[in-house]
Amino acid sequence: MDPAVFKAYDVRGLYPGELDEEGAERIGAAFVAVTGARRVAVGHDTRLSSPSVAAAFTEGAIAAGADVVELGLCATEMLYFAVAEGGFDGGAVITASHNPPQYTGVKMVTAGALPLSGDAGIGEVGRVAAAGPPTAATPGTRSREEGLLDRFVEKCLTFVDPSAIRGLRVVLDAANGMSGLYLPPVIARLDIDAVPFFLELDGTFPNHEPNPLLPENREFIMAKVLKEKADLGIAFDGDADRCFFIDDAGEFVAGDFLTALLARHLLARTGPAPVVYDLRASRAVPDAITAAGGTPDMFRVGHAFIKRRMREIDAVFAGEVSGHYYFKDFSFADSGLIPALLVMEMVAVTGRPLSEMIAEFRERYHISGEINSTVDDAPAAIERIRARYSDGRQTEIDGLSVAYDDWHFNVRSSNTEPLLRLNLESLVSEDDMERRRDEVLEVIRTA
Repeated sequence: MDPAVFKAYDVRGLYPGELDEEGAERIGAAFVAVTGARRVAVGHDTRLSSPSVAAAFTEGAIAAGADVVELGLCATEMLYFAVAEGGFDGGAVITASHNPPQYTGVKMVTAGALPLSGDAGIGEVGRVAAAGPPTAATPGTRSREEGLLDRFVEKCLTFVDPSAIRGLRVVLDAANGMSGLYLPPVIARLDIDAVPFFLELDGTFPNHEPNPLLPENREFIMAKVLKEKADLGIAFDGDADRCFFIDDAGEFVAGDFLTALLARHLLARTGPAPVVYDLRASRAVPDAITAAGGTPDMFRVGHAFIKRRMREIDAVFAGEVSGHYYFKDFSFADSGLIPALLVMEMVAVTGRPLSEMIAEFRERYHISGEINSTVDDAPAAIERIRARYSDGRQTEIDGLSVAYDDWHFNVRSSNTEPLLRLNLESLVSEDDMERRRDEVLEVIRTA
C-alpha cells in the first residue's frame, strides 16, 4: 500500500504494485475506524481486480465491527444512491474511475453519500491504515443487497417524463464500463432509436480507455454520430458517474456549455435557486444562471468540495467542466445517467437540435479547454504568471485565477502529477483566445 494512493478525492493506484488486497483490507478497517460507520455498503466496478479488492475491503470493514451489505457490480452513482436511500452510515465502491485497466482504487462516502476527501477523511484513513487499524472485539456481519439496479433506474427516471423522450436516434458509448449495467433497462423504458456501442462489461476496456475527456477517446463516437445521422451521442466514463455529449453535427459539447444548458433547464422548473459551478468554467455559466433567475456560485474544483458547497447554500444543481453534474434531488451527488436523460428530454420536447442549443454559447464564448503542461517547479511557474498578469483581478480559490473584462484564465496544479492545468476564455474572438492562450502557455513553460 503505497502512501501516494491516498489522493485529494479518492484512493487510486496501480494494481498490485501500489495497492493490493492486503492494502484494501487495511483501508476497509481504517474507513470504519475513522468514520465510526456501523452499516456500510460496498460495491465494485468491472475491472478484473475489483472483485478481490472489494472482498478484501469488506473483510477489513467487518473485522473493524461494521455490518457490510455487498452490492456487487455497481456504478459509482449507484453506490451514492444506495447509501443515501438505504440510510447507510457509509459506503465504498472499488473503482479507478476513468483510469486504464491496470489501476484500482476506492471512492468512500459517509451518511447521505457525502464523500471523504484529502482534507476531510482520506488522509486520516491513510494514516490509520498504515499504522494498522484496530479490530473490533465483535466482528460485523455480511449480507447481500438485491434490486438496487431497478430502484436506481426508477429514481433517475423521475427527473424526466420518460414518455416525452421519443423519436430520437442516440448513439451511446459505454466504453465497456459500468454504464453498460444500467443503460439496457433505461433504453427499454424509452421510445428512442438507440445505437449502443461497447455496453458489454469488460474490465480490460478493449475498445478504448474509458475517459471521454481525452479527445482520442471521443473520435469513435463523433464519427458514429455523423455516420448514423443521430440526434446526439452520449459517452460515459469507466465508473459511469460522468457523461459527455456529441451534438448532431458530430461536435463535442464542452462541459461548461452543458452546465449552462442544464442550469437554464432546471431553473425553469424550480424557480430561483443557487447553482454551483467550478472556477474553470466559461462565463457562459454564470451568465446563463443569472438570466434564468438563479444565483451563480463559483467554487473550487472537485466533487468533495462541490457537494459540501451545494449543501451549504442548498443549491439545486452544480456542474463542472470535467463532466460531473450534481443534483439536489439526488442527494447532492453526481450522476452520469440523469444529465443524459435530461438532455434527451430537452432535444425531444423542444424539437431543437443540440447544436442549435449550444450555438449561442459557442458564438459568444471562446474557450481553450483544459491544457496540461509538464513543469519541474509548479509554484515557480505560478509566480511567473502572477507577476506577468499583475494588472488583472487575481484570486486564489483553487490555483491562480486572473480576470480581465474581456478574457480570463485559471492555472492550477494537478493533485496527482507534475502538471499545471490551464483553462482560458476570451469574449472577443477565437483568434484572441488562441493568442492569449499561447502567451500564457509560454509563461508557464519558460523557466
